[in-house]
Amino acid sequence: MSATKKKNQVNAPAPERRRELLDTAAEVFAAQGYNATTVRKIADAAGMLAGSLYYHFDSKESMLDEILSTFLDELWEGYDAVLAAGLGPRETIEALVTESFREIDRHRAAVAIYQKESRHLTDLPRFHYLADSQRRFEKAWLGTLERGVADGVFRADLDIRLTYRFVRDTVWVAASWYRPGGRHSPEEIARQYLSMVLDGIAVGG
Repeated sequence: MSATKKKNQVNAPAPERRRELLDTAAEVFAAQGYNATTVRKIADAAGMLAGSLYYHFDSKESMLDEILSTFLDELWEGYDAVLAAGLGPRETIEALVTESFREIDRHRAAVAIYQKESRHLTDLPRFHYLADSQRRFEKAWLGTLERGVADGVFRADLDIRLTYRFVRDTVWVAASWYRPGGRHSPEEIARQYLSMVLDGIAVGG
């Protein structure tokens, strides 16, 4: 092995440390907002010098990009599996809500950032994928609700778009209060939410 290769291996940032720094940055972004957050603030929260943070990331934009893209990649991996499973409309809604709470459990800070920042971040070329993800998200939920009405599973007089907005906001706002390791698991919270939501829109037996 060459001396150069050995040196690069020694100097290469450990993946675990990179993940820790991204988790710290996500918490700072979520608490203070993207524009108000500086590299120095992230470095201070991580207990390191600002210059040392540049060893791992070239900018705060790069950090935010990795935080959001990692969250959305995981979200869509779960959503796509649900949508491809051939479930009925009600079961699809139940699975999507459950998957959403699992993602809040895994990426609470990233979800909070997405909720607060995505509208203006989509104006930046680097974050155009946020708008694409939002369109996919809307299509998945609206399509499932429409299928439920057509199949007689959900009420015929349901306002599809209003219902979508209600369910979306009701679920994702949980990122503002949810803390991993709390009294209820993501699955239990999803069951409670679904009980409240579906009792209001499902056709009675």
